[in-house]
Amino acid sequence: MRVAQGEELRSVALPGLTLTVRSRPPAAPGLPPALFVHGLGGSSQNWTQLMGALEDAVDGEAVDLPGFGDSPPPGDGDYSITAHARAVIRLLDAGGPGRGPGPGPVHLLGNSLGGAVATRVAAVRPDLVTTLTLISPALPELRAQRSAWPTAALGLPGAASLVQRLTRDWTPEARVRGATALCYGDPGRVTDEALLHAVEEMERRLELPYFWDAMARTARGLVDAYTLGGRHGLWRQAERVLAPTLLVYGCRDQLVSYRMARRASAAFRDSRLLTLPDAGHVAMMEYPETVAAAVRQLLDDSTRS
Repeated sequence: MRVAQGEELRSVALPGLTLTVRSRPPAAPGLPPALFVHGLGGSSQNWTQLMGALEDAVDGEAVDLPGFGDSPPPGDGDYSITAHARAVIRLLDAGGPGRGPGPGPVHLLGNSLGGAVATRVAAVRPDLVTTLTLISPALPELRAQRSAWPTAALGLPGAASLVQRLTRDWTPEARVRGATALCYGDPGRVTDEALLHAVEEMERRLELPYFWDAMARTARGLVDAYTLGGRHGLWRQAERVLAPTLLVYGCRDQLVSYRMARRASAAFRDSRLLTLPDAGHVAMMEYPETVAAAVRQLLDDSTRS
């Protein structure tokens, strides 16, 4: 996987899984730790720009969830939201030598699937989360946008194999351009260099024997989480979150509807909302400086309170 200038990758062995963690040296010693959690089909690389924009505010690390990025599949084959949340909790509890998150509370940031995972972590382990930032979090929608249906359908039995067969002639570049058109409010914001790196990463991932399995099982886990009720439901867990929360929604998001921003603002008890009219599903990649400014304000306010 590509490592941007100033970044480092390390492998963390935990019971039943191994996680790859991306980090960059903070601008000053003693900065508070932060952990970034990517979305479905993404990786820690999705956070490179935002981590760079926040390097003077936090000591940041981004994790590759099991089966994504450079992290191998989990030993038990469990790709549920609960399992991904458990992986994040284990990473934070483990701590370890050197700098970076854990042990102790962190500023936790999640995008899409990572937003659902971060919500669950903050709800069940409030001691681990100082603030919570959710960018287009994948929380249950009763009336999902049609553009989000294919992603959800990927979790149906046999769907991944079908998609794999139907798209076997697609080039890595065609796949990347399709994903960009779906995730960005304005795909034109992707530079030629970024597109090249994304294509190289796609080529690498397609060679992994577990690529489609990880995608399908995680999509299935997300759909399953949407159907859970009671105290395990994601909206009920959102109501349990104690940490000050920043919600970031893009009005051009084709995967998580902007209309969910109102419900999320009501569910998270100590929340603030950043609306980006031209952003899509990955605001931290589209408008990293704008998102970074909002995160800084959240951190400053939480320190003063």
